[in-house]
Amino acid sequence: MMFYPVLFALIATMALALARALLGPSLYDRVLAVNMFGTKTVLFLAVTAFMLGRPDFLDLALAYALINFIGVLAVLQFFQSREIRRRYERQGR
Repeated sequence: MMFYPVLFALIATMALALARALLGPSLYDRVLAVNMFGTKTVLFLAVTAFMLGRPDFLDLALAYALINFIGVLAVLQFFQSREIRRRYERQGR
């Protein structure tokens, strides 16, 4: 079946995204890699749902996609506010 090469490709790209998240040169590269890993996880769940004939997995995939999106936004907002606080403290105020 054609789904096995798709699953293999998804797992390979998930491993590469995980490596980038651990080794990334900057914080934003790491956040982008975690976001990509989450997107690949959603695709993995969708392909698995189709292979097994379990449409309820698609609900899990959608929920995970929403959590991934909101989580990445929250992490970026946290680091942005932390950087603003650091700049403010460096000015001696």
